[in-house]
Amino acid sequence: MRRTEVLEREVKTLRERLSRLSEASLRINETLDFETVLGGVLDSARVLTGSRYGVMTLRDSTGEILDCVASGMTPEQSRQFWKMPDGMRFFVAFRGIKEPLRLRDFHGHIREMGLPEFRPPIPVSDVLTFLAAPVRHRGESVGNIYLAEKEGGCAFTQEDEDTLVMFASQAALVIANARRYRDEKKAKADLEALINTSPVGVAVFDVSTGKAVSFNREAVRIFENLRTGDRPPEELLEILTFRRADGRNVSLRDVSLAQALSTGETIRAEEVVFEVPDGRMIRALINATPIHADDGRVASFVVTLQDMTHLEELERMRAGFLAMVSHELRAPLAAIKGSSTTVLGDAVSLGTSEMVQFFRIIDQQADHMGVLINDLLDVARIQAGTLTINSEAMAVTTLVEQARNTILSGWGRNNIHIELAPDLSPVMADRRRIVQVLANLLSNAARHSPETSPIVVTAVQEGVHVAFSVTDKGRGVAPERLPHLFQKLHKGDSEGADDTGSGLGLAICKGIVEAHGGRIWAESQGVGLGTRITFTIPITEDAGHASPAGSASPHVRQMERDRIRILVVDDDPQTLRNVREALSKSGYVPVVTGDPDDVPLLIQEHRPQLVLLDLVLPGTDGIEVMESILEHADVPIIFLSAYGHEEAIARAFDAGADDYVVKPFSPTELTARIRAALRKRTLPSQVLPLEPFALGDLTINYAARKVTVDGHPIRLTDIEYRLLVEFSINAGRILTYNYLLERIWLAWGSTDNRRLRSAVKNIRRKLHDEASNPTYIFNEPRVGYRLGMPE
Repeated sequence: MRRTEVLEREVKTLRERLSRLSEASLRINETLDFETVLGGVLDSARVLTGSRYGVMTLRDSTGEILDCVASGMTPEQSRQFWKMPDGMRFFVAFRGIKEPLRLRDFHGHIREMGLPEFRPPIPVSDVLTFLAAPVRHRGESVGNIYLAEKEGGCAFTQEDEDTLVMFASQAALVIANARRYRDEKKAKADLEALINTSPVGVAVFDVSTGKAVSFNREAVRIFENLRTGDRPPEELLEILTFRRADGRNVSLRDVSLAQALSTGETIRAEEVVFEVPDGRMIRALINATPIHADDGRVASFVVTLQDMTHLEELERMRAGFLAMVSHELRAPLAAIKGSSTTVLGDAVSLGTSEMVQFFRIIDQQADHMGVLINDLLDVARIQAGTLTINSEAMAVTTLVEQARNTILSGWGRNNIHIELAPDLSPVMADRRRIVQVLANLLSNAARHSPETSPIVVTAVQEGVHVAFSVTDKGRGVAPERLPHLFQKLHKGDSEGADDTGSGLGLAICKGIVEAHGGRIWAESQGVGLGTRITFTIPITEDAGHASPAGSASPHVRQMERDRIRILVVDDDPQTLRNVREALSKSGYVPVVTGDPDDVPLLIQEHRPQLVLLDLVLPGTDGIEVMESILEHADVPIIFLSAYGHEEAIARAFDAGADDYVVKPFSPTELTARIRAALRKRTLPSQVLPLEPFALGDLTINYAARKVTVDGHPIRLTDIEYRLLVEFSINAGRILTYNYLLERIWLAWGSTDNRRLRSAVKNIRRKLHDEASNPTYIFNEPRVGYRLGMPE
C-alpha cells in the first residue's frame, strides 16, 4: 500500500473520530440539567468506545464520592449494582488514577491488587475488558469514567483510549457548568422560598414603569383586605392613598407610582397607612431601598412591609387586660375599704358578731387580691423566663389527690371522678406548681359546667411522659377559640378564664407545664359539648419498668440523663427568655434568675455544669459574682454583656472567665461557645500513650503536644489536634462520623458532617496528604475515617 493511501486512511479515521466526538459534544451540550448531562456523558462514552457497560463517579474537593451514575443496565440492575457488598471499594481503589487505565482482564487485575472478587448483578464475561480515564477540570481530577465489556468480546484499543481521554476533557467542562447551574438554581429556589415564606412582605418595583416586578405571599396577604372582588393586586397601585408618618398624603390617582419612586427616597422603619377610596385601610411598617443602575439612576425599589394589625390588636388586648385587672382589684379593695371604714367609724355600736363578719369580709377579699397578685407575678415570671421549677420524683396519685382536695375545700363539689391507669411511673414535677395546674383546670371545669355534671380526671403513660386530662360536660369551646385559649391576654365568654375571672389561669398553666418540659392543649366538639384539657409531664429518669412501645430509645434516655444544666444570671427579661429558649432547643437544662442573691442557693440546688453571667447586675458586679461562684464550684463561666470594650473583656478574662460574648448574639454563636467551654471541662480525658506516635514521616509527641512531618512542626488548631490524636489512638480502626462528632464536638445525634469534613480537609492540607491518594487519613465513603496503621 502506498504511503499516500495510508495517510488518507489515517486522515479519514481521524475525521470520523472527530465527527463522532463533535456529535457527542453537541448532544451533551443540549441541556444543563445535571442528571441528564451525567447520563448523556456516560451514554456517549459507551457509544464512542463500543462498550456495553459504563459507570461514572464524581468527587468533591476532599476526595469523597458525591455522585454516581451507571449506563447499560436496567433500573433494577443499577439499584442492585450500587448495593453490592464492598461495591464502593472498587471505585475507591481506582479513584486516584492520574492516567487512563486499559485492561484485558479486569478480574485478574483486581486479584493482583488484593481486592475481593468482583461479582456484579449483571452478565459479564469471565475475561472482562476494562477501560478507565480521569475526568479533569482546570487541572484537577473531579471524577472517573469506567467502561467495561467491549462489543464483540474484543479488547479496548489505543484508539478507544485516546477517544475516551479527549471526550472526558470536553465532558469535564459540561459537567462543571451543569453542576454550577444546578447549585445556582437550587440557591435561587432556596432564596425564593425563603422570601416567599418570610413573615415580612417583600415587593420589588420597576421605577421606569411603576409596575411590581415581584411580590411575595405575605405582601399579597397584607393588601388582601383592600382588594375588591377578584381584581388582581396590581390594580391597587392605581387607586391607593398612603399617609406618611409626617402627615403627608400621597394619592396614586394624582401621582403615578413611577413618579413617586423616581425620587429615590430611602425609607427606614416608617409607619404608613394605606387606604382605598371606600375607606378601608391597613397600617404597615415600611422599609424602602432604591437600587441604582450603573449610570446612577434609580432602576428599581425593594420595599419590605410588616403588618401592624396584630400589634394594634395586641395593644387593644393589653388595654382591655389592664382595665380588667384594675376592675378585679378595685372590687375587693372597695369591699376592704368599706368594711374597715365601717368598723373604724362605728365600732362602739357594732356587736361582736357584726365586727367578726366585717373582718371576715376583709380577710376573704385580701385573699382574693393575693390570688390576683400572685397570678400577675406568675405571668411576669413566665414572660421573663424566670419561673422557678423545683422538680422531684412525685407519684401521680399524690398530685391528683392533693388537687382534688383543694377543689373540694374551695368549691365543695364531690362529683370529681378520678381514673388513673395502673403502674404509672413517677413524674419529675414541682408538687406545688403541678397541683396549681390541676386545681386551676378543675376549678375551670367546675365554673363552666352544671353542679350535677361529673368532672373526670385521667392519667395515662405515653412513652416518656404521663398525660393528665380534665374533662367536663359543660359549656364547651367554639372551634375558632381553641387556638387562643392559652394566650395571656385572651378572655372570652366560654372556658377561657380561671376561677378568679382574671383570664390568666390557662396562660399560667401553659407556662408551668412548658417549664416542666411538657405541653398542654384543649379539645372540644363545640359550644355546649364540654371540654377536655390535657397536659404532659416527663416521667423520672430511673423509672423501673419497661417503656411502652413508641418510647424513647436507650440512646435517647441516656442523653436525657446526661443533659447539662446551665445557670443563667441576667437582669434583662428579654435576654433571659431568648437564652432559655436557645438552651432548651439545644438540649441543655436552663436554670435562670435575674437576682444575683439567688445564685448561691441555685448553685447548691442544681449544681450547674456552666454559668452564663451578665457583667453588670443590679447592686453588684458580675466579676464579684463570678468570684463568689468559683469559691464554691469549679465550673466554666461565660460572660454575656453589652459592653464590647477591650478593657471590660480583658478584665473578665483576667478574673478567670472562660469566654466573653458581646450582646446581641445569635443562638448559634452562644451554643457553639458553650460547647467549646464544656469541652475543656466535661469531655472525658483520654489516656494518652507515653511513647510518641509515628506513621511514616508523621510524628505526634503527646507529652509535648507537638506534631511534625519529616521533622518540620505543624501548626494545628485545638480541634484539629484533638481530632488527629483521636485518629492516632485508634490507628487502623474506622471511626464513624457520629463517633467523631460526639467525641470532638459534643454533637450527640448530629448528622451534619460539614465541620468534620472541613477539619479533616485542613489537617490533610497541613500534612500534605492528598485526598485522592492518601498517606495518612483514609476516607471510608458514607462511614467515616481511619488513620493508617504504623508498621
